[in-house]
Amino acid sequence: FHDHQLVGLAAVDPAGEKIGEVVRIDHGPAHDMLILRRPDGRTALVPFVGAMVPEVDLAGGRMVMILPEGLLDL
Repeated sequence: FHDHQLVGLAAVDPAGEKIGEVVRIDHGPAHDMLILRRPDGRTALVPFVGAMVPEVDLAGGRMVMILPEGLLDL
């Protein structure tokens, strides 16, 4: 994926509940990090790896995330 394709996508959990919106992608040496704007205005970092982001639906404007408990509290 290219950054411009991902920025603006809704991040949702498997049940479809909104987690946030992708506002930026940081490129690291091991993997990319998705920077999310949470509904409460906070920022969250999510590793862009298949185990945590199993589905990217560009046409639907969303990506499904399965996150470990507590990740969004960091």
